[in-house]
Amino acid sequence: MTDVTEPATLATAPVPTTDPRVARAIELIWREAELLDRKDYGAWNDLFTDDGIYVVPIQPDTDDFAGTLNMIYDDARMRRMRVTRMIEGYAIAAVDAARTVRTVSRFVPESVSDGEVVLRSAQVLIAYKRGRHDVWAADVVHRIRLSDEGSEADRVVLKVVRLVDSEDVVPAAGFLL
Repeated sequence: MTDVTEPATLATAPVPTTDPRVARAIELIWREAELLDRKDYGAWNDLFTDDGIYVVPIQPDTDDFAGTLNMIYDDARMRRMRVTRMIEGYAIAAVDAARTVRTVSRFVPESVSDGEVVLRSAQVLIAYKRGRHDVWAADVVHRIRLSDEGSEADRVVLKVVRLVDSEDVVPAAGFLL
């Protein structure tokens, strides 16, 4: 089972975003955003490890994702089911899904090793549907497993999307965050 808690902030000197391992992780996160905006949900799901977790918690400060209520808490099986609903038209929201544009920035390396990078970032997502724009803002944590086979084989172990308004009424989303 994957440890789905976020690592504690390190007291060591910060690793720059120019570190090649960090740059690989950032490139994977940007690729993920592009896949989501193109609604290529199958390819997006393939970016995760078999034990990877995708979570959108309600409580802004929780690290106990398994023990608290979340908007989304998907392991591999649940992600596959969610992707199937999104691409096969079984979900009403997916049939008339919003067009989205994501900006992911403000990358802060939390921990870096030769095998894994944990990054915090900010995401702003603009969704357009039926003449209306909605803004979704979030602090995001990605735990990226680096592959010895090169950057194309790097995978997401954990993605935590902390919406800034998670404790308020959040409109339904016909897309993945």
